[in-house]
Amino acid sequence: MTPHNEAQIGEIAKTVLMPGDPLRAKYIAENFLENAKLVNKVRNIFAYTGTYKGKEITVMASGMGMPSIGIYAYELYKVYDVENIIRIGSCGGYSDKLELFDTILVESSYSEGNFAYTFNSEDCHLADASKELNNIIEQTAKNQDIKYVKGNVLCSDCFDLYIPKLQELLDRLPKELNIIAAEMESFVLFYLAKLLNKKAACLLTVVDIPTKQNQISAEEREKALNGMIKLSLEASLGLE
Repeated sequence: MTPHNEAQIGEIAKTVLMPGDPLRAKYIAENFLENAKLVNKVRNIFAYTGTYKGKEITVMASGMGMPSIGIYAYELYKVYDVENIIRIGSCGGYSDKLELFDTILVESSYSEGNFAYTFNSEDCHLADASKELNNIIEQTAKNQDIKYVKGNVLCSDCFDLYIPKLQELLDRLPKELNIIAAEMESFVLFYLAKLLNKKAACLLTVVDIPTKQNQISAEEREKALNGMIKLSLEASLGLE
């Protein structure tokens, strides 16, 4: 139906969970969804639609970075009439109060990039998650006794562990935002959702803390994300 998504209209659910990694999408479909059907494999950006406790849900990869999620999120909202996208990914922690494996619910995402200017001639560098979606996720976490941290993040164009002058980046971030972590996709997701009158949220698991030189193995990362995945699935049950 698009140059990037071969799913037919009706094969994508109204709520989409969006990890970055295509193999993580496959993992979620195989381990958490019932009757999961592969509906997209263009460029190996896998999308599966199935049910969770009777609720139809699609899980689809976004790839890495703002341009990549910008393509897939836009098409999901605009072409497939998706209402809710919950990004579920990993992040680097910037707060000394964070520990490895903590779950973060993102309030606002700050970007130094120019996606909004290029896309819509708008000088915008801060985008908010849907309050409605975040409220549902928070209530679900409370009901499920799942711990989380709520805060603002940097949506970066660069993988922070490779930045040679990371402290210079940290020093120039707006202090009033109290940015606690960094990832690479949420700004664009939030921005497009607001522009298209849709809803978006972002749950992250802390998998490295550059200032503490802490990080986890790929195997540990896989297991650590299960709590975040479960929270996003349970929250999806409360969405229309």
